Amino acid sequence: MLITLLYILFVAAAIILTVVILLQEGKGGGFGDALGTAGQQAFGVKASGVQRFTAWVAFAFLASAVLIHILNNKRQNTSSLSEAAPYVSVEDVSGFELR
Repeated sequence: MLITLLYILFVAAAIILTVVILLQEGKGGGFGDALGTAGQQAFGVKASGVQRFTAWVAFAFLASAVLIHILNNKRQNTSSLSEAAPYVSVEDVSGFELR
């Protein structure tokens, strides 16, 4: 249940972050210029605090990614590939010839 909510938060934050970054006005304008002034006002591009909103959404995106990673590792009970890989000794493959 928690991991499902984290995945939903992760995807929503990714979409919102993409849209907000594209709508922000940079040195040469941005996607907000393509929408015109009405589009900029509708999405609040000119509003003060858009950078703060972007930072909070980026924090939610990164925090959800880290939590998803931690919970998936706990679910699998392994922390690395070396622990999950089977160990094969030389004696197990001694019947095979190298060519």
